[in-house]
Amino acid sequence: MSLLWMAGALLFSVYRERRRIEDFEEVEWPEISILVPCYNEEETIEETIANLDQLHYPRYEIIAINDGSSDRTGELLVELSARYPALRVIDCQENKGKANALHIATHAARSEFLLCVDSDALLDPDAPFYLIQHFLKDGERVGAVTGNPRIRNRDTLLSRMQIVEYASIIGSIKRTQRILGKVMTVSGVIVAFRKKALVKVGLWDRDMVTEDIAVSWKLQRNFFDVRYEPRALCWMLVPETISGIWNQRVRWSQGGQEVILRHWDIFLDWRQRRLWPIYIEQVVSVLWAFAWVLVTAYLFATAETFQQMLIWFTFTSFVLVLLSHLQLLVSLKNDAKYDNVLKYYLWAAWYPAIYWMLNTFVVIAAAPKAVNARMRGGYATWTSPDRGKRSSL
Repeated sequence: MSLLWMAGALLFSVYRERRRIEDFEEVEWPEISILVPCYNEEETIEETIANLDQLHYPRYEIIAINDGSSDRTGELLVELSARYPALRVIDCQENKGKANALHIATHAARSEFLLCVDSDALLDPDAPFYLIQHFLKDGERVGAVTGNPRIRNRDTLLSRMQIVEYASIIGSIKRTQRILGKVMTVSGVIVAFRKKALVKVGLWDRDMVTEDIAVSWKLQRNFFDVRYEPRALCWMLVPETISGIWNQRVRWSQGGQEVILRHWDIFLDWRQRRLWPIYIEQVVSVLWAFAWVLVTAYLFATAETFQQMLIWFTFTSFVLVLLSHLQLLVSLKNDAKYDNVLKYYLWAAWYPAIYWMLNTFVVIAAAPKAVNARMRGGYATWTSPDRGKRSSL
């Protein structure tokens, strides 16, 4: 998969990512609605709203949804609405999840194009232009366009490792999937939707723990196109504790596995064949995680000497590190156009050992949660994530 991601990222960079000078004044831009779902975000929401108020885009409204927060988020939003005329506030009294908050905001939105932003995110001032241009240039077949999340807290080992990860894993995967024609998931932190497409597929699934993965599949199963726009930059906060990363990744993995369980029937429809490779890759990834643990345990149990175990780990570590560094070089070259990530190359030494080991156990921990959620149903509510510490870039 590393070889495939490298090839796909290079192809995307050469054929779809060449730097182009955009003249935003030549286009008559439609009004957009920026949706900001919030749950216990009193520490970040004021900064996010202030940032959105300074975008270069000519016409937009901001709709912030307080989803039953137990802190001062609701009070702060009411105060901010008096300060920023573009801001409208929806105050929900009960926490029913991000998908439900987006449902409500979509009905309240005046515009055909919706830009969904997390409540800790800071958008590049020109990001909306890059997202909306896809809808205007390529017609109603385009249902969603996802942006390029970047990390803004960079002071700790864990946050710097995630800078490497977002460049060498997430960015490369999205580029490759876009070359193949289907994208596993939009980035929930920054994504634009065509409202008409969302309404046609029934909006977001309120019983899925990751609304962004679920809606990506619904759109593509209904033959809407999902795009990736790396120039639409969004600066976000990431967890800086092992427990915070663990909880986040278990949630992501659970969401992916819930999609696998819900959309197995794509193989019954030949028209869905372009989704088959993405689905199969997800299934194989889950099986790989279980197989890796079982094979490693078996080798430990059957190794006759410590030397045999050492040889096994030396060989697998060498292959893993080599492929990871090659992938990292390709990815950092791509992302260096948007973010000063090349200086974090040395942190790649930590990346293979930590990321793959953690991800293996994350997949295993998420599997029973996904099965249970699929059987239980109901609203998929959310909890306050680990936002780390804010710092300047």
